[in-house]
Amino acid sequence: MAKFNEDFIWGAATSAYQIEGAVASDGRSDSNWDAFCRKPGAIRDSSSGAEACQHYMRWEEDIRLMAQIGLQAYRFSIAWSRILPEGFGKINQKGIDFYDRLIDGLLEENIQPYITLFHWDLPQVLEAVGGWRNPDIARWFGEYAGILSEHFSDRVHNWFTLNEPQCFIGLGYYVGSKAPGLQLSVRESLQALHHALLAHGHAVKAMRAQAKNPIKIGPVQTGSVAYPYVDTEANRAAAYAATFQVHATKEDRNNCHFWKVPVNPLWNFAWYSDPIFLGKYPEEAVEALGANVPDYSDADMALISQPVDYCGLNLYSGFPVVADSERSWLCVERPLGNPLTAFKWSVTPEIMYWAPQFFYQRYQLPIYITENGMSGHDWLSEEGLVHDPQRIQYLKAYLREYRKASEEGIPIKGYFLWSLMDNFEWEQGYEERFGIIHVDFETQQRRLKDSAHWYTDCIASKGSVL
Repeated sequence: MAKFNEDFIWGAATSAYQIEGAVASDGRSDSNWDAFCRKPGAIRDSSSGAEACQHYMRWEEDIRLMAQIGLQAYRFSIAWSRILPEGFGKINQKGIDFYDRLIDGLLEENIQPYITLFHWDLPQVLEAVGGWRNPDIARWFGEYAGILSEHFSDRVHNWFTLNEPQCFIGLGYYVGSKAPGLQLSVRESLQALHHALLAHGHAVKAMRAQAKNPIKIGPVQTGSVAYPYVDTEANRAAAYAATFQVHATKEDRNNCHFWKVPVNPLWNFAWYSDPIFLGKYPEEAVEALGANVPDYSDADMALISQPVDYCGLNLYSGFPVVADSERSWLCVERPLGNPLTAFKWSVTPEIMYWAPQFFYQRYQLPIYITENGMSGHDWLSEEGLVHDPQRIQYLKAYLREYRKASEEGIPIKGYFLWSLMDNFEWEQGYEERFGIIHVDFETQQRRLKDSAHWYTDCIASKGSVL
């Protein structure tokens, strides 16, 4: 009976701004998302994370639900502005105390904490002085990371630095759909990204220097994964090339419009991952981007490429390609009836096999799937239950592919389902529900969805129920 390895970690994930609420409590200062939510029209339902899931007050209940589900690990982020309300300098002890309670509560239930240092919520005081455009932010982030290591590394052994720079830089500074809602030039955006990569390097260095016990650490990436439409050697090579392509022009993307693959040079894997894992920007991309390439030095690359222990991948959707005589790859048209999530993302479970294959081929590091899941139009039945069979089918299909990668020897370490609970889904507000726990945002009542009960069985069977 096929199953995952005995040491495979089963978890779920959230982020601070999406669930904590209590944005003005116990010394926390505004984040750039608090400011962004106040902009007219920025959030689809005009909401914010001010209340969210009230996890800041209900964390004990939430841990009990995690234990009931059978989670072995919980990936969450820390709110920078709870720890350092001024962005750097004076520590807010009440912020430290909250995460101390959360960590200890998790460990009491034998749930291992996996902490993300930054999941998009930058202190607004730092955004006001340029945010990721300011080169000093790399040093400020290193200071913040060192503080977290000093206070929590006696109990927390696994860490992630930056969650999806593709989003908080690419969509926040270039496209403008996420906080802080800027629309900078390509060069300005890539320079901000370079500062984020430097921040990653400073964080890794500071975390290891301040660690009280040995830690493991790595980045978290996202993007559009290509996979071979038909599994041939030529199509595999085409899919690998498409997955790591950087300079995505409209001609490059040709007919990928029906897969909604973003056409911008900040939505990719290699420009973010190559500096961290290989110590350099991709040469072809540097040539293609020309004058848009940011300023950087060899010393920068040495700092950015501090040794890390694993790679985190947030995987949701991809697109099929074939080899092409005129280009390195050609996108295949979406078939009729191809399923979509409520978010209108294509359901493409194949990426859970091919992404680990391609990333291990390129970087030779163990892999966690740090996010994977689907939004759905979930509602309560008359009996007070939430039936979400489509989510169960989605998870089964994606996890089967992930298990296949494991069976073929790819060193996969674990899986964090997105998300533990329905939450504030950024610019979409509360209209998209990703959780396996249903949250009534008027009463804050939690209910396990059918998918949560299924996940309990999946964890207990180590994936053999797939």
